[in-house]
Amino acid sequence: MRPTELFLSYSSLDTAFAHSVIDVLHSHSIPVWSQTNIVGGMRWHDEIGAALRRCDWFAVILSPHAVDSMWVRKELVFALQKTRYYDKILPLLYQPCDLDQFSWSLLSFQMIDFTGDFHDACRALLRTWGLAYKQD
Repeated sequence: MRPTELFLSYSSLDTAFAHSVIDVLHSHSIPVWSQTNIVGGMRWHDEIGAALRRCDWFAVILSPHAVDSMWVRKELVFALQKTRYYDKILPLLYQPCDLDQFSWSLLSFQMIDFTGDFHDACRALLRTWGLAYKQD
């Protein structure tokens, strides 16, 4: 089932890659909430919490930066604890990293591997919802 809204968790040090994924998702009519939705004056921790409670899919961009990020870890732990995210967590492998150091439970999820061809990975990601990948 296509997401009503997907929460995208990533390290701010991986922002350029995250924006590439967000652009693809938006071009396929997948609404995405990410840290780019936070603007000046907002209480960012409240905004993150509200989005995690509202979104119906969760994706996490995995990289060494994400493994080191306290906030990515907190967001992932929240998603793993919520039954509404059952079968709706998507690990997106951007760069090789030590997943055991991050969360042992991620190994039980089907990874979408972006370490190779970006377009092939986008095809795999969109197949999650039965969508065909359209390149611009």
